[in-house]
Formats: sequence, structure tokens, C-alpha cells
Amino acid sequence: ALECGVDTLLAAEPLGGMDALRSKSLALTECFMRLVAERCAGQGLALVTPHEAALRGSQVSFARAEGGYAIVQALIARGVVGDFRAPDILRFGFTPLYLRFVDVWDAVEHLRQVLVSGEWRDAKFNQQAAVT
Repeated sequence: ALECGVDTLLAAEPLGGMDALRSKSLALTECFMRLVAERCAGQGLALVTPHEAALRGSQVSFARAEGGYAIVQALIARGVVGDFRAPDILRFGFTPLYLRFVDVWDAVEHLRQVLVSGEWRDAKFNQQAAVT
């Protein structure tokens, strides 16, 4: 498995290597943060991840006082994979090797729909499992 990971990074070298991957990672996370701020305004999401690029990795976290676990479960049911960290963190990872900007747009749209519709309140999304 380690060799496959190294081979993948080496294959990216002609395209800019780690610098290019980091740049795309930052662009994906910046896009996600901006779109959530615009499209999910007023839905109780508070950005936890630092805005400053040097202080963040390839993930974005939001806190929400109510329904965090259920929101993540509703998103997973829609094909948007995030995870929940107690007590109130919704966390999303952005892998620059295979995620596209349209995937970010789609994820935010699903998040907006889950929040606005109240879909996350459905009992099936509120049954706590051992793993999110």
C-alpha cells in the first residue's frame, strides 16, 4: 500500500508534484468554505477551520449546535462523505488527486438541501452508530 502511495505521488511529479497537489487542495477548501458561506448562510454553520491557508490541511470543519451527526448521515445517504466529531463538528476532506471543483459545488448543494428541507431530522439519520 505504501508503494502505491509513493507511486501515485511520483506520477504527479511531471504535473507539479506536491506543490501542485497542495495548491489544488487549498483551492478546493477555499471554494468549499466560500460556497458554504454563500449558499448555507443562516443555517447555523460556524466555520472552525482557519481561513489562513498555512494553518489548514485538506479538510474543512463546521460546528453546528443542533443535528451535526444527523446532517452528516443524511449527506452520506446522498453520496457526500463527511464525518462527525462530537460534540458538534461536521468535517469534510478534500483529496486533490481525484476531487473536482464540480464535486465541491455538488457537495455544497446537497448540504444546502439537507439543511433547508430539514431532511436531517428524519429518524433514520438520528440513530447513532459506532462509526460515522
